[in-house]
Amino acid sequence: MSRKPVVLIAATLLLPLTGCGGDAEAGDGSTVTVTVGYQSKTINTVTAGTLLRSLGYFERELAARGKREGVTYKVKWQDYATGAPITAQMTAGKIDIGSMGDFPLLINATRGKQLHRPTRLVSVTGYNLRGGLNTIVTAPGSKLSSLGDLRGKKVSTSVGSAADGTLVRALQRADIDPEKDIRKLNQQPAVGASALQAGSTDALSQFVAWPGLLAFQGKAQALYDGAELNLPTFHGVTAREDFAKKRPAVLEDFLRAQADATEYLHKQPVAAAESVAKATGLPAEVVYLYNGAHGIATFGPALKPELVDALKKDVPVLKSAKLVGDVNVDAFVDDQYVKRAFGNGYAKALTAAPAPALSELWLKGKNTTQSFATPLQLLRQVAADPGQVRAAYVPDATTGTRWFANKAVWVADGTKLLPFVTRSAAAAYVTGHAGARTVSYAEALKQVS
Repeated sequence: MSRKPVVLIAATLLLPLTGCGGDAEAGDGSTVTVTVGYQSKTINTVTAGTLLRSLGYFERELAARGKREGVTYKVKWQDYATGAPITAQMTAGKIDIGSMGDFPLLINATRGKQLHRPTRLVSVTGYNLRGGLNTIVTAPGSKLSSLGDLRGKKVSTSVGSAADGTLVRALQRADIDPEKDIRKLNQQPAVGASALQAGSTDALSQFVAWPGLLAFQGKAQALYDGAELNLPTFHGVTAREDFAKKRPAVLEDFLRAQADATEYLHKQPVAAAESVAKATGLPAEVVYLYNGAHGIATFGPALKPELVDALKKDVPVLKSAKLVGDVNVDAFVDDQYVKRAFGNGYAKALTAAPAPALSELWLKGKNTTQSFATPLQLLRQVAADPGQVRAAYVPDATTGTRWFANKAVWVADGTKLLPFVTRSAAAAYVTGHAGARTVSYAEALKQVS
């Protein structure tokens, strides 16, 4: 969708909004309020939330529609920490459109059906085809170095979230019973982060952007990279079925606006990261880790078959936790609105591939970044003038998950220098390659200087 972005800085966005849940009737002089629930700090939903809001694209679409119809459209944005309260408000008829992760989306579908307020998955925001959006972290210097070390330990997560799903699956693959062999603490992300710092939990399993934020701040180190599961994770947009049927054109306006916000993020990734950072208080370097040109998250509204298949594989995990019953995923997914919003471009969007896993350097005072084919090339550039580096990113040598270069675990193997997100992944490589050894980031820089 190639439109020239027009940022609306309208004072009306700050005025009190009337109506709720889009219930006002259309007609001359009437006002229709569309309520959107989003998660500002869950930054791979930004194209349907934080970034979209700051750009004003949805308001632009509705202003044009209002002129044609003689109706005043207003948008009410509601910010939440997780998907659960968005679902609660949607099933109460108070939110029309919401964005959340794959596991919460299934709970959204279940609650909607149970409470006779059915919802539909209408688009995708950010995704990672291997599962790299979720990470298990420990405190810096922790003696825990692998999943096996979590036996008998306290692990904080948000039950029912995508990060909880990663924790459960990872433990099961390691032959650890997630219900009996660990002490799971059901906590909001911020609470869990504080618990990790205070030492009242041994590990934290969370979704974007918490693991990257804590690592960037020096408050955590990665224990498990969710991409090791090699199962897609994503966030998406859900809409109340009654709203979609009553105002299909408005929903399509939202999806067109989301597509334009996605295009803006692709064309101006640094500016987008700075915008999201300003709105959320997150460091721009952390936002860019996930949302950058070669970030952990890939953005695109298309409901890709591999993501829908992944959602079906999530159902048994939530069923075993008694959080959902049977979920008819095919009935929950409704691509008619995004297809109409995209038009002829939807087929191409379905097959669009993620950006290659490249190393990337962000220098101080620059609004663009440099990409490198290998981590070794990036290290050489950093070593030449380390004082000018704002952030350096490298892909894990095994999973491709991007991480901060100075927080990665480095392995020297002959002339090669390979980065890993976790100590266990680095150790596995060293075990399988005679002569390979782990080195510090400083040693890696010294080796190339």
